[in-house]
Amino acid sequence: MTGAGSIELRGLGVRFGGRPILQDLTATLTGRAIGLLGPNGAGKTTLLHTLLGFHRPSEGSARMRGEDVTGGASRLSGMIGYMPESDAFIAGITAVRFVRMMGEISGLPPEAALERAHETLHYVGLGEARYRTLEGFSLGMKQMAKLAQAIVHAPKILFLDEPTNGLDPPARARMIRLVKEIRDAGQSQIVLSSHLLRDVEECCDEVLVLKAGRIAFHGNLEEERRANRKFLQVETRGDERAFAAAAEAIGCTCALISPGRLKMILPEAIEVRDLYKIAAAQQIQIRKLDYKRDSLQDIFLKAMEEPRGRL
Repeated sequence: MTGAGSIELRGLGVRFGGRPILQDLTATLTGRAIGLLGPNGAGKTTLLHTLLGFHRPSEGSARMRGEDVTGGASRLSGMIGYMPESDAFIAGITAVRFVRMMGEISGLPPEAALERAHETLHYVGLGEARYRTLEGFSLGMKQMAKLAQAIVHAPKILFLDEPTNGLDPPARARMIRLVKEIRDAGQSQIVLSSHLLRDVEECCDEVLVLKAGRIAFHGNLEEERRANRKFLQVETRGDERAFAAAAEAIGCTCALISPGRLKMILPEAIEVRDLYKIAAAQQIQIRKLDYKRDSLQDIFLKAMEEPRGRL
């Protein structure tokens, strides 16, 4: 699926000094929130900066909302919000002045930028501190100020680079809540780059894993979660072989892994309640039933094990 809400990579490559950093990236990203993962040196920051127009592709192309990131940079600039990993504040500037200035740079008229700066700083929890200079802010407050300047102009695409980096648990929870609210509002497509799998798992419905400048995994997390609901681990008391035979008779795939324990795959037409009906008919007790869920950590580790990665 391609369209106005997609980010399209077509054979994208980026070289620095003749050395390949990104190689043959091909994917169409359509999720509301896309997690960008990979070990240090995998190319995550280079990909972000290429999409932001800081680096020109050496091969292939990248398009966002139908615009080429190189040729359409001027048209994309007002659509994009960017929260960088590193601080990039101006000495002596107050939070409201900084956010207003970033709003104007993104295309808002001065009066609208000021109004939006006040509103956005209140939204991220910095309303009472908006007239203070940024140097006096705590790490958590600085992260919130960076988020405020990224969303002040209501961007269509929001890039978040390590948004929870260095935050204590309460500050991290606030940041994650805000990211989810922005995602659920549906006005901005989010690209979240993080080394924390938990952040991506909580916020994102699509994930792109890079390894050595190539795509190691690209998938829809919601589809992965739905698919996992058909993989079961079952503990029984009674004749587990008779139970497995009855389950296979209605289309299930069963494997006995130890006495009283089975792994099962359910076809689309079969629900868990059907297993309980079989158990009742066979006078077998189902003592425990768990869905097999590949966590994002499982997906990431499998991607890292692939010698060349996979598309």
